[in-house]
Amino acid sequence: MKRILKPVTYVLAAIYFLVDAVFMAVAHPISRWLERHFEFKRLRAWIKSLPPYPSLALFSVPVIILEPIKPLAAYLVATGQFLSGAAAFIGCELLKLVLVERLFHLTRDKLMRIPAFAWAYGKFSEIKAWLQATEAWRAIRALSRAAKDYVLQARARLAGGFNRLVTSRD
Repeated sequence: MKRILKPVTYVLAAIYFLVDAVFMAVAHPISRWLERHFEFKRLRAWIKSLPPYPSLALFSVPVIILEPIKPLAAYLVATGQFLSGAAAFIGCELLKLVLVERLFHLTRDKLMRIPAFAWAYGKFSEIKAWLQATEAWRAIRALSRAAKDYVLQARARLAGGFNRLVTSRD
């Protein structure tokens, strides 16, 4: 039984991290945009003033509130409300990742003082490094870069065509 479950566990973990990586690729730019446009000085100072365990409690709030929406989104999809389910899943997952990423950025040093969190983060980092070293990950990253380059080129062509259209009417 262990021989069967071990590869299944690795495959499920790889899928989870892959989906998480895809969402993080979107969440990072959103997080950086929020950081540039909204300072929240008092809130940031309050978060940074928290001791380690209250920081951990605050860090877990977005997960506790937004994670239960995944089963709700699955229910919506299963009952034929695909767009509502997909929108709920994508929106809540992005919001959760943006909030967790921002909170982690602000509280990382304090969270690493908690031995269990530091251990779990070390294991998470090991699994992430292992996954990123796999051939499948490199292939997906290459496809992702190619898709991103294609979108950027298409956007540049579209913007260039729009600019030519606007200047030809003047």
